[in-house]
Order: sequence, then C-alpha cells, then structure tokens
Amino acid sequence: MQLNNPGAEIFVPDGTPVEQALARTTHLAVGAHQDDLEIMAYRGILECFQREDKWFCGVNVTNGAGSPRDDLYKDYTDEMMQAVRRKEQKKAAIVGEYTAQIFLDYSSAATKDGKNEAVKEDLKRVFLATRPQIVYTHNLADKHDTHVAVTLRVIAALRELPDDAKPQQVLGCEVWRDLDWMADSDKVPMDVSAHENLAASLLGVFDSQICGGKRYDLATMGRRRAHATYFESHGVDVSLSLIYAMDLTPLIQDPALDVGQYVQGFIDRFAQDVQSRIAKLR
Repeated sequence: MQLNNPGAEIFVPDGTPVEQALARTTHLAVGAHQDDLEIMAYRGILECFQREDKWFCGVNVTNGAGSPRDDLYKDYTDEMMQAVRRKEQKKAAIVGEYTAQIFLDYSSAATKDGKNEAVKEDLKRVFLATRPQIVYTHNLADKHDTHVAVTLRVIAALRELPDDAKPQQVLGCEVWRDLDWMADSDKVPMDVSAHENLAASLLGVFDSQICGGKRYDLATMGRRRAHATYFESHGVDVSLSLIYAMDLTPLIQDPALDVGQYVQGFIDRFAQDVQSRIAKLR
C-alpha cells in the first residue's frame, strides 16, 4: 500500500508482515490526532483485545505538529513533538495489541482543505487494504475543525468504495463534544466497562498531552462513568462506563444523502424532544 506522504508509516506491533496485518483487520478507527483513537474508539480496541478472530487497526491522519506543550515538553519544536507523539501512539498500539497503527502524516491545514484530494485517496487505500467490518471516527457535531474535516474525508472515501468493500457500520464518536445531548433513540451507546485498567493505560501513555496541561485521562474516564449513570433516569446502572456514538452508516449506504442535512436531523430531533417535554408538562 503506497501512501502519499514520505513521512507516512505503518507500524505493526507483533511484527506480522504488513499486508497480512492489514488484511486481518475487523475494526478500524480513523482519528485526527494521536490519542483520539484511545478516547473515542475504545469499544473497538476492547472488542479486539486478546482475540485472534478480531483485530483493531488505528489510523492517525495528522502529524501532531501543533500540539500544546508544557513541563518536560515546553521547549520542544514542532518536529520534536511529532516524534514524541508518534512514539506515544506506537506505545498505545503495543499496549492495546492493535494489528497495525497507520500514520498518514498530514498537517492540520492540509486535512482541513476540502479541495485536497490526497487525504481521501490515502483513506481509500487504507479501507481497501483492511476492509473493516466497523469503522469509528469523529462525530459530525464535534467542535474541533480538524476532527470534523477528518470525518468528512472518511465519508467521502467510503462512499467511493465498491459495495463489497464498505463496512457494515460507521460510527461517529466523542472527543471534543460529547453526544449526551442527542435524543436517546439516536444514541449508539457502547459499553466499555471491562478492563478499566487497560483504558487507563491507553490514555496514560500520552504523557506529552497530559503534561501539556490537559488531563484527558481523567476527563475521558469521568465522561464515560457519567454517561453510564445519567443514561437512564428511572433505572439502576447497567453499565459502569459508556461511550456514545452517532450512526453515520446511512451516509455511506446512500451517497445522495446530504451530510449537513443528516446531522441537522439529530439536532432537530433533540430540539423536538425538549419542546415536547415542556409542552407536556405545562
């Protein structure tokens, strides 16, 4: 598989030949930055952990050059931060037993450029080499521009695949805006209660981000725990940890669907739910 950028890399933790490692993929996540996968796609990592019949593959689209930095990393250049973040992502791939970790090595600016076809073409190559059953990416209501750009490139790439290469399910997950606001009927809840130690280990690997002044590890675990408790107001907790996702599968199955109108549907149903409850209780 030939990727566009000279700095692109495919890392296989267990040393399996690359083609074979990619081909055994069943769950694949595409994230903008190093550590996004471990925050948003932990369900896929968990489902594949210690399995021989299911394998998780991670894809980082950007190179991490614009990361905030402090403490040990406060004087690091962009080039040094890129090296650190790639090293941390490889550590996560080893801990989580990924089949492969792919670094596409784009800048955020290139990723956000809607006229740049290169990101989409690289993603198509990845999807054709891996043919995953499930794809995880960012949700379309995320408030980070690069995250939303990645999701748009993922959708564009998947729409151009032959039908037999398209995944069964595509999920938009939480990082820079959670999905608690969505109507319950629209949420895709993913139970990630098992192996909390693994979840903490994967998040804790990204020391450069945590030392940079953002406790992503504590915030992510706390959000998952909060979702589990607040998911159902009239029942006991059935999960200790939940991640929510937005189902993006219809956008892949029907390329004629407008992406903006599709996400507006989630917003409209949320607004309708709020208004109907107020009207009922007046």
